[in-house]
Amino acid sequence: MTRARANVLLMLVALIWGSAFVAQSQGMAHVGPMTFTGVRFLIGAGVVAPLMWLEWRGLKRDAQSLQKTDGFRVAGLGSLLLAGAAMQQIGIVSTSVTNAGFLTALYVPLVPVLSWLVLRRLPHWSVWPGALACVLGAYLLSGTQGLSISSGDLWIIASTLPWAFHVLLVGRVADRMAAPFLVAGGQFVVCGLSALAWALVYESMNWAGLQGAAWALAYTGVMSVGVAFTAQVVAQRYAHATDAAIVLSAETLFAAIFGYLLMGDRLNAAGILGCGLIFASMMGVQLLPLLRRNRRAI
Repeated sequence: MTRARANVLLMLVALIWGSAFVAQSQGMAHVGPMTFTGVRFLIGAGVVAPLMWLEWRGLKRDAQSLQKTDGFRVAGLGSLLLAGAAMQQIGIVSTSVTNAGFLTALYVPLVPVLSWLVLRRLPHWSVWPGALACVLGAYLLSGTQGLSISSGDLWIIASTLPWAFHVLLVGRVADRMAAPFLVAGGQFVVCGLSALAWALVYESMNWAGLQGAAWALAYTGVMSVGVAFTAQVVAQRYAHATDAAIVLSAETLFAAIFGYLLMGDRLNAAGILGCGLIFASMMGVQLLPLLRRNRRAI
């Protein structure tokens, strides 16, 4: 797969994720956040299970065995998914779809920063003003007065750290194992079972609630998890983590569009300015380094 095709695939992922914010928000009227997270990721694991089986048989046929450390890597990715998805789901309870979509995009400038801290790859200078612009944009987008923001906004902001780590590492793990479907499905199982275990202890789970949230669980489980998260793993084998982050950040725009069309979300002037700052910072983090490379090439 070429890098261009990988970016197109990631754009499709962003479209699905952006639309899923509506389903995630409406599903909260019937079940708790951990119940919703656990069920939808296990549905996603079921969707990708046939591909996992075929990939496993192919590895055995080619005498390519996975190592024990690969299991730990997949479990680590599943834990990052759990942390990010759970905090995002809790936050959606008390914030708008548009806010959730744009605040989630704060992970974009975090990816190159973490790449520097973890992988020792020094980020471009544009990362630092971009990160500050994202923080200011998030404050304006929250639509609050003074220095306070809603608890839902804080949960969404907190979720960006595990999301950033996941974007940074998932491509490396999938490339190392050369088994993207096993990586995708394995992390879904870890996330889903862990979330359900938490829900059984701390949430009230009942059949009526699951029935009420059935369409939201089905859409997010099949499309957001089974299709989109799996496609992300496949595409990130061929796309740089920071490149993937900027393409995936388009989910924020799609979330705002679907929030406007389906839930009546509206932004005031400050919110629109906040969206612009976040989007400009995301674009700057990616485009400014390219300008420097083009000048050197000339």
